[in-house]
Amino acid sequence: MTNDGMRWDSDRTDRVEAGLYLASRPAQVPNASHSRPKHLPPLLLVAFLATALGGTAAAQESGTLTRTALIEQAQAEKAAKLQPYTPGAAEKWLNYAENYLLSGRLTWHPFFQSAYSGGGFTMGAGYLKHVGAYNTLDLRGSITPSGYKRTEAQFLAPALFGRQATLSLLGGWREATQVGFFGLGNDSAVESRTSYAFRQPYGSVTLDARPGQNLLVLGGGLEISRWEQRPGGGNHPSVETVYTPETLPGLGAKTTYLHSQGTVGLDWRTSPGYARRGGFYGVTVHDFSDPDSRHGFTQTDYDVVQHLPVLRDTWVLSFHGRVETTSLKDDQQIPFFMMPALGGGSSLRGFSSWRFRDRHSLLMQAEWRAIINRFFDMALFYDTGKVAARQGDLDFDGLQSDFGLGFRLHGALATPLRIEFAKSDEGFVIVFSSSAVF
Repeated sequence: MTNDGMRWDSDRTDRVEAGLYLASRPAQVPNASHSRPKHLPPLLLVAFLATALGGTAAAQESGTLTRTALIEQAQAEKAAKLQPYTPGAAEKWLNYAENYLLSGRLTWHPFFQSAYSGGGFTMGAGYLKHVGAYNTLDLRGSITPSGYKRTEAQFLAPALFGRQATLSLLGGWREATQVGFFGLGNDSAVESRTSYAFRQPYGSVTLDARPGQNLLVLGGGLEISRWEQRPGGGNHPSVETVYTPETLPGLGAKTTYLHSQGTVGLDWRTSPGYARRGGFYGVTVHDFSDPDSRHGFTQTDYDVVQHLPVLRDTWVLSFHGRVETTSLKDDQQIPFFMMPALGGGSSLRGFSSWRFRDRHSLLMQAEWRAIINRFFDMALFYDTGKVAARQGDLDFDGLQSDFGLGFRLHGALATPLRIEFAKSDEGFVIVFSSSAVF
């Protein structure tokens, strides 16, 4: 049967008209001997276009779904491989050091404070726990190769009375095994060195306040402790082999002290632990009461600190002066190990710790500090001072002196590491400390 010159199979006519056959396969091309159709019937044309467009839309939808599925699969595979960034060992230590330098306090932290000056290289650690928004509890301890030991706990509340006061509760025990004693007076000989030891349990409460956040600072404290002076060790004679209780006050003493103190001053430094500008001018009065009325005395400390920045803190000129005087209570004596002393990493740095002892002392220090970066300073320094049996002898005659070079790792408020090389007429000394010199 023919229609417009086109041959069609009779059994396919219904499917062509419905558009199903054309959707499943191309239309049959007529034999070359037949003439080409001029046009398709309207119904066939409509069916053809509908079927073709439907197939194209289905193909596009299928392609879109396939691409979406592939993208989602790739993203899922990538997400499965992603891990949180984990810093390497070097970066962890750098972050740890930076946090310690900035704050001076970490949960687990080094603790380099010896039981007593002169104990040598100190190893120690502490654990700091927050017990409130600002309050902390710090458990710490240290030891030295020479047997100096220290263990203590401190509760610190730094934001009392509207952040105008800091409360500290401290309790601990310490032991020193070979403290140097060279005799009394500014002219004692280095060759006359002896040693002594002591053990001391202690507990204290202190409150420091800055009313109105002004320059005025007030402080007060109460401490109870027991000093037990013992024979010394090390390579030097023990002190009792050279002196007697008649020639050296407090030799072999076991004394319990109730120590009270009060401070008043002006302070406009950023922090006592590290500052590039500002100053502190203050007076502290100590009262050491002995229940046995044998070794009670009073002591007054006068301190002056001044930091002068130069060229926008590129350099800092820093100065420190301190005078310590003591007074007897009735006919009591001041034990030799409680007298003011000079020598060591915080006073005359070019001399042995506790090199000079007597009833009164004078210390003057000057530093030219160069600011290398926010964590590192260098300093040239000069120290001078003397001790005397009478307060009137604290003049500028017979001063002991030293000079040297120092390096400090610090944060904004603290100086966790200070290394200094000092030279005096008695030799060369290397100082390691975990606090600012002043």
